[in-house]
Amino acid sequence: MKIVHVASELFPYVKTGGLADAAGSLAGTLADDGHEVSVFLPGYRAVFDHRDAAGAARKLQLKIEMGDGFYSGDVRVFSPRKNLTIYLICREESFDRRGLYGNGERDYEDNHYRFIFFAKAVVETLRLLELQADVVHCHDWQTGLLPLLLRYAERRHGVTLAMKTVFTIHNIAFQGIFPMSAFPRTNLPEELLGIDGLEYYGQVSMLKGAILFADRVTTVSPRYAKEIQTAEFGCGLEGVVATRADDLVGLINGIDPAVWNPATDALLPAQYNLSNLVGKNTCRHALLKQLGLDARFRGPVFAMICRLAEQKGLDLLLANKDFFLGENCRLIVLGSGERRYEEALNELAAAAPDKISLCMRLDEPMSHLIEAGSDFFLMPSLFEPCGLNQMYSQAYGTIPLTSRVGGLVDTVTDADDDPVLGTGLTFPPNPGSMRETLERAMKLFADKPRFAAVRQRGMQKDFAWAKAAKAYEQLYRDSL
Repeated sequence: MKIVHVASELFPYVKTGGLADAAGSLAGTLADDGHEVSVFLPGYRAVFDHRDAAGAARKLQLKIEMGDGFYSGDVRVFSPRKNLTIYLICREESFDRRGLYGNGERDYEDNHYRFIFFAKAVVETLRLLELQADVVHCHDWQTGLLPLLLRYAERRHGVTLAMKTVFTIHNIAFQGIFPMSAFPRTNLPEELLGIDGLEYYGQVSMLKGAILFADRVTTVSPRYAKEIQTAEFGCGLEGVVATRADDLVGLINGIDPAVWNPATDALLPAQYNLSNLVGKNTCRHALLKQLGLDARFRGPVFAMICRLAEQKGLDLLLANKDFFLGENCRLIVLGSGERRYEEALNELAAAAPDKISLCMRLDEPMSHLIEAGSDFFLMPSLFEPCGLNQMYSQAYGTIPLTSRVGGLVDTVTDADDDPVLGTGLTFPPNPGSMRETLERAMKLFADKPRFAAVRQRGMQKDFAWAKAAKAYEQLYRDSL
């Protein structure tokens, strides 16, 4: 099949979260399976720092209609592997910036114009290069207008640009909501502005547009597909999602074993596998030493890697700070985000610098070392569409402690509830239940044979994208 992916970030070129990992791994796996895969990505400044993109060739010059005027741009192309072509939509005024979506304090005020331009530029490139896709697969709100813009362009020019469109909701909390004044830049008919179109409480929602107008809608776990049809998790769009229930499917993401495999991970000081865990002890020693903690410590090491945001359960972590201050354990947190959480975690780390380490940054090598060197991985999310770190953790022999929401339910089985198949510990997302589970983790760690058995079962699970991609292939074929 000819498959086109459109995303606002893509590992290994530019990443702020799991979207980049998922889009990059899925596209690469489909290419390795023999499909002709193209990926469209904004030409951010950071992308050109990667050696693959540094020599990207200029393919097209674009002139994109945006309301009453035209924006210029160009398309640059490179091919990092067989069957995979990356198209960079470049426009200095829109994408040559330090951040992808904002400056760290707030979102860019012109994000609606940036991603309307991006979506229109993708459609125009598909038309000019006559790529004739079987499937155009769009990811998250930044590409939300693309299914609609594509069909509108087909009618306008009398051509077929794609047989089917697929849209994936990676997180329904991010909806691409903008002032009504953004709509004229789309050059779409005004009748699309009604309640059955893009209008959302007097504004425009790009995510709503994608849910309504894509041929198929997916999300990143079966549990999350059900959750987003409820008021608790639908973030106001549950009614819109419910109208597409027959076309909605939840498919679990995978992990890329070329990147996340402790037996081959070049970012680790020592590799290890299920039959020889000596390297994991080496990683633990290196992790503690690098963070200025006592490398001789024998108790459990708890870790957390995430955006410092309410969704990730930071309030639950902070509500249990007495546990980490009082128990014979260590806590490591890697991430950055909301200032209130950064300040609270800094205070916590300052209260016990010999027990708690805070790395307030995005750091890919450190994230690998933390996954390898820790004993337990914390994911107390209030909602979690899929989650990747709980899968990384199991692959690396680190036992996940996860809340019972979204994809965490689909990928982690509680070892107390199921002593035969359990690979982690799970809990309802509230402070008391998390505290109880932290105490269960301490008991599990003290029971060395049982701890080793839970760790072993996690490392035996198959989360590879080779398996996950088959479900997407079947979805594409069913759609066609």
